[in-house]
Amino acid sequence: MAAGPVETALAVPREHPAYDGHFPGHPILPGVVILAEVMAAVEAATARAPPQWEISSAKFLDPVTPGTALTLVHEVLDSGGVRFEVRSATGVVASGTLARRSP
Repeated sequence: MAAGPVETALAVPREHPAYDGHFPGHPILPGVVILAEVMAAVEAATARAPPQWEISSAKFLDPVTPGTALTLVHEVLDSGGVRFEVRSATGVVASGTLARRSP
């Protein structure tokens, strides 16, 4: 049963190595790093490790530049999956759903 949304600050340091070379002169955070942060926060909140999830959908809506404060809002669905949004001060930068992986 769904418990309601959970809000978590995501701490991606301005000096994160993923910014190097992605892209020179206009660094943005790669989507894979955003997803890794989402998975780690969901694991901490649900006690289910990333191998127990599969990414059903993911959309990257706005670039994340160094120093951007990010907040994850996620909700466990009745199906056991997770719906998430990653937000900055200007709006949603990424969204998607995680499904429970079949054993």
